[in-house]
Amino acid sequence: MWLLLTQDILDPFRRTALLDWRGKSSPSNLKLARSLFCILGGMATGTIGWSANVLLLPVGMLFPAFWAYAPSRSVATLVAAAHFLGASRGLPQGASIFFGSQYVIGLGLWVAASLIFVAVHSALWTQQSGWQRALRYFSATVLMSLPPLGIVGWASPITAAGVLFPGWSWFGLAATAILLLAMTTNLWRIAVPVVAGFAAWSAAVWTEPKVIKGWNGINTTFRYEEAGQHAGYAQQLETIALVRKAAGHGANVIVLPESALGLWTPTTERLWTDALSNSPVTVIGGATIIHRDGYDTVMVELSGNGSRVLYRERMPVPVSMWQPWRRFTGDGGGANAYFFDNPIAQVAGTRVVPLICYEQLIIWPVLQSMAMGPEMIVAISNGWWTGGSNITDIQRASVTAWAKLFDVPLVMAVNE
Repeated sequence: MWLLLTQDILDPFRRTALLDWRGKSSPSNLKLARSLFCILGGMATGTIGWSANVLLLPVGMLFPAFWAYAPSRSVATLVAAAHFLGASRGLPQGASIFFGSQYVIGLGLWVAASLIFVAVHSALWTQQSGWQRALRYFSATVLMSLPPLGIVGWASPITAAGVLFPGWSWFGLAATAILLLAMTTNLWRIAVPVVAGFAAWSAAVWTEPKVIKGWNGINTTFRYEEAGQHAGYAQQLETIALVRKAAGHGANVIVLPESALGLWTPTTERLWTDALSNSPVTVIGGATIIHRDGYDTVMVELSGNGSRVLYRERMPVPVSMWQPWRRFTGDGGGANAYFFDNPIAQVAGTRVVPLICYEQLIIWPVLQSMAMGPEMIVAISNGWWTGGSNITDIQRASVTAWAKLFDVPLVMAVNE
């Protein structure tokens, strides 16, 4: 099925080349057809590749071909925009819910979020073929993977490495990068069937990431009417009941979603440590710690013996949470970003990769952590604001692909 889809998408490339060879009957029509095909191709790679089905991530790897073979810089710009907007199509709905504003505000943020991705790919596009084009695409990928531009580096085709080469670790990442570069050259004729073949094989033998016995992620469905609300006393008691139930079924380490513990205060800590005083379980949950000039989104480790901050989020969601401009205006507030800090955490004798929400969509946090030789991934998020869109499912697909690439167990906890 994947092979047929790939052939259908790329056959017009072959037909265009054949028409160029046969004659010059209508160059302007051919250019228009090629332009339209590339733009529609970019839309397809974003929309299908990021459809929340992990096995469709390899479709996104066709994006470099459509971008590279665009007949002009303006068309390449539209290809990049179509890809990014297609991949992030759930953002308008989610943003309008989060900010409690009209849908048009969400549309504005959706377009604004694409500007950096589009600008980078527009600036680095070239009519030159061969290694020059491949080098430029490589530069665009690196720029969109690392801060500062990488803070909006969603929809990166490199995420498909875990589907194509599960268990290959860094070799799989390198192989995927080589295939992506080949897509921008005449070697796309080889790269496409190779990607299709590995994707088809992976789909045929696919298994979910491994689990560690005794580790359990609890999904919740708590709702908030507006941004900034936090878990109240009643919700805390309900969450404690869920933890006790999981412990009764044999869980030793229980993972709770982002924001499950609400505002982290001495009172909240005492409530939880008292609740766990007669239990041997360890709880990991998301919380918020308030500072004078802002706040931290964190993972907290809890037991009957006390608590500790396990992890501080490296990259909160830009605009809605991370608002660095407020410090220059003297307003303060907003989430703190710890870009390259605490990439690994130690829980119950296990080295884990901690990822909170937005970090599951971008590149450098997971790769930085994986370079430290972890033993598993712990991913938490709070998707109450997504409004039934596919955002949390895309996060799940992305982190699943990374777990498969590096062959490490995965525990997730989502407030949906």
